[in-house]
Amino acid sequence: MRHPCWATRLAALLSGAEARPFDPPRWTCAAFALAAVEAVTGVRPSFRVLPSLAASADSAGFPRIAPLFARAGDIALAGDPPRLGVVADAGRVAFVGPRGLVREPITTCTLAWRIG
Repeated sequence: MRHPCWATRLAALLSGAEARPFDPPRWTCAAFALAAVEAVTGVRPSFRVLPSLAASADSAGFPRIAPLFARAGDIALAGDPPRLGVVADAGRVAFVGPRGLVREPITTCTLAWRIG
């Protein structure tokens, strides 16, 4: 289930991460995705670190969906390089980049997960 204030909480996360650069191991695409799931649902999901980002994301138990069906707050996976992002708005996905968030069209994504 989504938290009653999920949209406000997601907006706060995106705003706070806007200028936060990629900083392994403290701030990665996986940390950003986990923070987004927590913002949307109010609960930090449990997951297992597996050989691929897709497998690790699957281990959290959220259903896979086609990226074009993803809505704000869902998690998406882009390839080349593989990275997890958060569907932000109007078919755009936010990813952690070298100088802060980078937004790309959802058409660059190969998988998505429905959150809540």
